[in-house]
Amino acid sequence: MTERIGIFGGSFDPPHIGHLIIAEEAIHAFHLKKLDWLLTPHPPHKVNQPLASLQHRIKMLESCLSDNPGFNLSRLDIDRPGPHYAVDTVKILRSQNPSAQVVYIMGGDSLHDLPTWYKPHEFIQVCDLIGVMRRPGDLVDLDNLERIFPGLSVKVSFMDTPLIDISSHIIRQRIQENRPYRYFVPGTVYAYIEQNSLYR
Repeated sequence: MTERIGIFGGSFDPPHIGHLIIAEEAIHAFHLKKLDWLLTPHPPHKVNQPLASLQHRIKMLESCLSDNPGFNLSRLDIDRPGPHYAVDTVKILRSQNPSAQVVYIMGGDSLHDLPTWYKPHEFIQVCDLIGVMRRPGDLVDLDNLERIFPGLSVKVSFMDTPLIDISSHIIRQRIQENRPYRYFVPGTVYAYIEQNSLYR
């Protein structure tokens, strides 16, 4: 079987247990040799959203990925100037791993929004597989997307993951409201947030 590398992108502000569960499920479901966690410094679709500093997000990710040999914190977007678009990132990863298949992991909400992405046709073309995690109410209409992007349905593979209603946004909100969030994130991330008074 051809070696497979996964890409799991996001701002990870902060990384939480939902991210880790999705990532581990993706490695299992798609038989990945490794999963690159692609930290996007300044997501183009979050221009007006304040983010924790890049260094804080790097430290939090490092703290919760280090004990899993299948996880890799990629510096692909960290070390190159923006704006960072998925299509460019996949192209670079393919050039660095010419014999591997590239599997891009995303949520159903991202798949639904695919028509608004930068160069979506080209993005689909450069991915070998697009692994999609379904969520209740994610509004994915694959038949409609197939009409817009002929050949997309061949590339899409849905994966079953436990439904955990946790998001980085909810965690930041809880911290701002002084509500408990300790078990929404790995222990190392909780300690880092508290130590550095993030999101307050």
